[in-house]
Amino acid sequence: MAAVRISSRSGLPSLLVYLGIGIAIGQDGIGDIQFDNAELTQVIGYAALVVILAEGGLGTKWTEIRPVLPSAAALALAGVAVSVGVTATAAHLLIGLEWRQALIIGAVVSSTDAAAVFSVLRKVPLPARVRGTLEAESGFNDAPVVILVVAFSTAGPVEHWYVLIGEILLELAIGAAVGLAVGWLGAWGLRHVALPASGLYPIAVMAIAVTAYAGGALVHGSGFLAVYLASMLLGNAKLPHWPATRGFAEGLGWLAQIGMFVLLGLLVTPHELADDIVPALVVGLVLTMVARPLSVVLCLTPFRVPWQEQTLMSWAGLRGAVPIILATIPMVQGVDGSERIFNIVFLLVVVYTLVQGPTLPGLARLLRLGDSGAADLGVESAPLERLRGHLLSVTVPAGSRMHGVEVGELRLPTGSAVTLVVRDGTSFVPSPETMLRRGDELLVVATDPVRDAAERRLRAVARGGKLAGWLGTGRDTEGSQAGR
Repeated sequence: MAAVRISSRSGLPSLLVYLGIGIAIGQDGIGDIQFDNAELTQVIGYAALVVILAEGGLGTKWTEIRPVLPSAAALALAGVAVSVGVTATAAHLLIGLEWRQALIIGAVVSSTDAAAVFSVLRKVPLPARVRGTLEAESGFNDAPVVILVVAFSTAGPVEHWYVLIGEILLELAIGAAVGLAVGWLGAWGLRHVALPASGLYPIAVMAIAVTAYAGGALVHGSGFLAVYLASMLLGNAKLPHWPATRGFAEGLGWLAQIGMFVLLGLLVTPHELADDIVPALVVGLVLTMVARPLSVVLCLTPFRVPWQEQTLMSWAGLRGAVPIILATIPMVQGVDGSERIFNIVFLLVVVYTLVQGPTLPGLARLLRLGDSGAADLGVESAPLERLRGHLLSVTVPAGSRMHGVEVGELRLPTGSAVTLVVRDGTSFVPSPETMLRRGDELLVVATDPVRDAAERRLRAVARGGKLAGWLGTGRDTEGSQAGR
C-alpha cells in the first residue's frame, strides 16, 4: 500500500515503483531471486493486460470517445505504422541493429501503455477531446502492435507486406465484432437478470470482459481489442451497482499492475544493462522527439486538431509495462539478440517514463490546456424489479453546480422524485424548497421509462446549475420537460 501512495503522490506511473521492487528482490538485489522464465512472464503479462484493458474500458466515457473515434483509430493504425518505420530505421542506422531486430524494437515501443495512460491522464485535468483521444488510442493500439511483433519474431521473412496488413485488419475486424457482440449481450443480460447478491455484479462484469478476450482469440481475432470494446460497452450501459463494480475493477487493475511490474523487474538482469544504456537513450530520443510527433501530426492534422493539443498528445505517448511484455515475445521465439532487445526496451521505458509522466501536467498548463468543468456525479442504480423502477443514489461532489439548487429546481421528469437527503449523517425527507449542498447524498426513485432521463437531468444540473436547460445542456434534459 505504501507503494501505491508513493506513486499516486509523486505523479509517476506505478510502473517505476513496482519495477524497482522487482529489481530489488531479484538476482542482483537483496532477495537474490533467480528468475529467467520469459514464457511464464509473457503469459502472466497477457493475463494482466486483459484485466488492465478491461478496467480502462469500464472507465472510458462514450460521450468523450465518440467524437474522437476516427482520430484515435488513425493514431492506433497509421500512427503505429509511422512510428514503427521511423524508429526501426533509426535503430538500424544509428545503433547498428539488423533489420529484423530493428523492426521488432520499432513495433514493441510504438504501443502506448494503457496502464500508464489511464493512471496518469485521469489525474490531469485535460480537455475531454485530448483525454478521450489518448485513452482510446492506448486501448486500440495494443492489438495491431502485438500482431506486428509476433509477425516480426516468427521464423522466416515477411514476404508480402500487403498480406501482413490484410491479416492485421482482418484480426482487428474479428476482434471488434466479437467485443461489441459480447459487450452488448452482457449488458443486456445484466440489466434484465437480477442476480441474487449485489456483490456478484462486479464479478459478472469482469467475467464478461474476459469472455470477450477468449472469444476473440478463439476465432483468430484480436482478443485485446475485443476485451477493450466489450468493457467500454459495459461501462456505458448504466448497469446496476455501478460504483461498486468500478471499485472492484480498479482494485483488480492495481493487483494486475503490481504483479506484472514486479515480475518484469525480476526478469531483468541489472548488471547486463550497462552496455545498452546509450542505444536505449538514442532509440528513445528518436521515438519521443521524431517518431511520435510525426505520427501525431500526420494523423491528426486532417482532423483539424489545434497545434497545442497535438503538442500535448505528442508528449503524452506514455510507455509502460506493455512494451516490456511485448519484448518477451522474441525471447520466447528464440530470435537472435532478443536479450539485447529486452534490455534496450526496458531501459527506454524506465528513462522516458521518468521524464514524461511528471512533466505532463506542467506542459498542459504551459499550453493552457485544462478542463475547468465540475466534478461528475457518482450515480449508483439499484433495480426495483417488481416495481419496474430504480433507486438512484447520488452524491453531490465538491465543485458541482448542483450546490445551491433547490429540490424543486431540479425539474426531474414525471415519474421520478427525490425521496431522501442525507446531510452530515442526518437523513430527512426534502421539500421542494430544500436547498442542496456539497456532500449531500440523495435517494432518487425513478420509474423504468424515465430512469435514463432522470439521470441525464441530474448530470445536466451538476454541470450547469439551475439554468442547465439554457446553458447548452439541453440534450441532457431530454425527456424532462414533462416535469417542469
